[in-house]
Amino acid sequence: PMLDLKLFRIPAFFFGNLANLASGIARGGLQFMLIIWLQGIWLPLHGYSFEQTPLWSAIFMLPLTIGFLLASPVSGYFSDRLGGMRFAVCGMLGGAASFVALMQLPADFSYPAFAALLFLNGLGSGLFVAPNSTQIMNCVPARERGQASGVRATTTNAGQVLSIGLFFSLMLVGLAASLPHALEAGLLGQHVPPAIARQIANLPPVSSLFAAFLGYNPMGTLIPASVLHALPPDSVATLTGNTFFPSLMSGPFKHGLAFAFSFSAILYLVSALASWLGETGQKDAREEKIAGAESGA
Repeated sequence: PMLDLKLFRIPAFFFGNLANLASGIARGGLQFMLIIWLQGIWLPLHGYSFEQTPLWSAIFMLPLTIGFLLASPVSGYFSDRLGGMRFAVCGMLGGAASFVALMQLPADFSYPAFAALLFLNGLGSGLFVAPNSTQIMNCVPARERGQASGVRATTTNAGQVLSIGLFFSLMLVGLAASLPHALEAGLLGQHVPPAIARQIANLPPVSSLFAAFLGYNPMGTLIPASVLHALPPDSVATLTGNTFFPSLMSGPFKHGLAFAFSFSAILYLVSALASWLGETGQKDAREEKIAGAESGA
């Protein structure tokens, strides 16, 4: 077989990969949520055209990358000398705290606070990666390290892929609870006929989520052209402008974001616990090996 399944009997290997998978899912979900938040809501509310939002969302997410780049080499250097478990656990706990804090921000947040929390999350992820990799690779025999590296890479990639489906579903659950009412009330406020407003509000929330993800206002296509042209000019300008759809989405989006970031925080706590259990299991195995060698001597 290409993979020796007995490797998973090694506590440090099993728990290290579990921690890697959990953190990978949470990190992938974070990036997905941030893109929607910035492109679909925050940037349009601050005067950025929908064509510019992909570029600027990447720029405004740079604190996340900077935190990761700063923490990763520092964590790798000191974990080799002081032990990696404390860095991995502290990184995941700090990341979990950043998710909880992000949930407290309003949809139209103050950017310095947002950037600080992204930086903290990046620091947490950076502190985790190096000691986690070391834990996984050091606990297996030298001849099995190729397999161990493959499993570690697989859990990382699997986490990124799983995150899209999981977080998309969580966001849809949150949107379904509050988006229909917000859409209907907003459309009625702009003189859209009640039947049309109700029809649009009852559409699956996935269409609104994709619009937010892609960074565009779907009202121009959702409202029939004949109805749109019959509305007052001020209402047409509002409905098709940059701020109407983001304003409608902000409340329901925050509701969905609470589901998603709560799950992310739980995943980071699972990763912290798995990192601690893996290091504990590795320490116990070393002590048993030393005791066996001494008794044999």
